[in-house]
Amino acid sequence: MNGAHAVARTLLDSGVEVCFANPGTSELHFVAALDDEPALRAVPCLFEGVATSAADGYGRMTGRPAATLLHLGPGLGNGLANLHNARRAATPLVNLVGDHATFHKKYDAPLESDVDALARTVSGWVRRCDDPATVGGDVAEAVAAATGAPGQVATLILPADVSWSDGARPAPPVAPRPPATVPEETVAAVAAALRSGEPAAILLGGPATREPALRAAGRIAAATGARLLCETFPARLERGAGLPAVERLGYLAEGAMAQLDGVRHLVLAGAPAPVSFFAHPGLPGLLAPDGSQVHTLATSADDVPVALGLLADTVARDTPPPLQAPGRPAPPTGALTAETAAAAVGALLPEGAIVVDEANTSGLWLPGATAGAPRHDWLTLTGGAIGQGLPLAAGAALACPDRPVLCLEADGSAMYTLSALWTHAREGLDITTVIFANGSYAILTMESQRLGTPADGPARRDLLDLTRPGLDFVALAHGMGVPASRAATAEDFTAQLSKALTEPGPHLIEAVVPALF
Repeated sequence: MNGAHAVARTLLDSGVEVCFANPGTSELHFVAALDDEPALRAVPCLFEGVATSAADGYGRMTGRPAATLLHLGPGLGNGLANLHNARRAATPLVNLVGDHATFHKKYDAPLESDVDALARTVSGWVRRCDDPATVGGDVAEAVAAATGAPGQVATLILPADVSWSDGARPAPPVAPRPPATVPEETVAAVAAALRSGEPAAILLGGPATREPALRAAGRIAAATGARLLCETFPARLERGAGLPAVERLGYLAEGAMAQLDGVRHLVLAGAPAPVSFFAHPGLPGLLAPDGSQVHTLATSADDVPVALGLLADTVARDTPPPLQAPGRPAPPTGALTAETAAAAVGALLPEGAIVVDEANTSGLWLPGATAGAPRHDWLTLTGGAIGQGLPLAAGAALACPDRPVLCLEADGSAMYTLSALWTHAREGLDITTVIFANGSYAILTMESQRLGTPADGPARRDLLDLTRPGLDFVALAHGMGVPASRAATAEDFTAQLSKALTEPGPHLIEAVVPALF
């Protein structure tokens, strides 16, 4: 058996069932091995950033890693931005990167680069395999490293001669690292802080934004009066009618500071201490109020749901969690804006939907409009690197083929990984994509205003404007095999969204909305 076949077989034996691939010459032996392992589904992606984000979406929804297949350092470089988002999401992901044959690297061929250094920028685990005899064990350890708590990107670098050489064999699965148990004294200390009578808030992150932990956190908040928050960009937030409602911490430092104003005790459950996204003159980087105490109940590597359950049994034994009541906005009429589009989404969102949110400034009204919709999952831009949404939706749809996926995407961000639409079409994925077409990088206009930089300079207008020429997303979608339409009124958008959500397969709606800034 050659190394490539040992890699494929070990991936399958370790529970990896999907490989999002953009291979090159150095990876062709692995491509050939996939023919002999049909249970390992190969999904072609036209750009490496699509492959890495699709693997992220798959891992967020299954809790199991997908594999990527990337070509040398430049291929890895093309996928780095969305590997960064996966790292911030703590997504289990096995990142396979081909490299030149071991004996060829000394020649400094045109595609030669420091793959190991690139991989370390986004990976919690990196290994280079130089011997086909060890490649099976290396793969098994990569899967275990990716799936160990809290989840991470594990990169395995595979030289071409390791893949083509004989002497390899598959390896059995390796047990991943389990989440750590939170000590009883930590739970007791946090309970004492919450019982102090001083204002408190609980900040949830990681696995704490799933139903079991949300219910425990809701009980704690109801019994102690603590404010219940979650991190600004959760990897996967379960929400909707029948679940405890949790407020996301504001993106802008000023908003987050207002949410935390007066808090004397900030309890962290799976989330790090909150910091501002960027530095701004006159604003703090650390967002916990001065003089407050920050208490870590559990890190993302701990068993966060169990810790919250123990805390709930300590401070809220007989207190049920308050649950979000059902409720939808009325279908909107009139002008199509970000606000009326959000109302249409809230009016129509199907039960069990997976919402991929990269709407950016056009998404300000979405949380409120969908709060009482039937239960759904909300996936966000964890690392802030735009271009995540379209491929993340592909991975989520492949992970959960029985659930509708709604991708809410800003126009500028969509252009980063637009070729994901081809994957939507090729795989027949049930994804409805809404492009909020405001013709600008509106979020940068907002940030310019906050920073006090000149508002009307020609360079700013040129660099933040997307209308010269305008982007025709209907034509772009048609060119990649996705049915598409354009909406310019609230009624048009509501009708088109209703149609797309009730028909199987991919659809795209270009929602023409005014920029907010």
